[in-house]
Amino acid sequence: MKAVYETEHLLLKPSHDSYADMVADYCIRNRFFLEEWEPVREEKFYTSEYQKKLLCNDMENNDSFRLWIFKKGNEERIIGCIGFTNIMRGAFLSCFLGYKLDGQEINQGYMTEALKAGTEIMFRDFGLHRIEANIMPKNIRSLRVAEKAGFYNEGLSRKYLNINGKWEDHIHMVLLNEPLTPQ
Repeated sequence: MKAVYETEHLLLKPSHDSYADMVADYCIRNRFFLEEWEPVREEKFYTSEYQKKLLCNDMENNDSFRLWIFKKGNEERIIGCIGFTNIMRGAFLSCFLGYKLDGQEINQGYMTEALKAGTEIMFRDFGLHRIEANIMPKNIRSLRVAEKAGFYNEGLSRKYLNINGKWEDHIHMVLLNEPLTPQ
């Protein structure tokens, strides 16, 4: 695994506990912007100490892989994150995907660029066959990003995840490690 993955405009860096202050800063900056799309968070979530624990867990956990997104030329400020979780081996070779971007950086193509690179890493370096993202129907921007990255809609999962204190429906988006064929 590389220490840094580079795209045209971005640097993608796997979790490291030295990022705790930057991650906490990112979470604080985006607390209200992301609140609508995430589980309810305790106050400690927004501290460097808590983020350091989460980053250490990321580094020790063999069934997840998280990439922190930086703009080239500014490696002191995280602008987003892509998390590949519940990585399953064996006959399944699959994982779940979550991603988020700084509210000040939306609509510039950064998340699409990062997501395309991140999914390629998972297919090439981790040997996965399938990546699954579950997205709330009202999150139009996120659905658009997934579609631009090649994901397709496999259907609706009713009351799938508890987001911001409420059970929400999610559209099940999938990307396979193979060329799409017309249906």
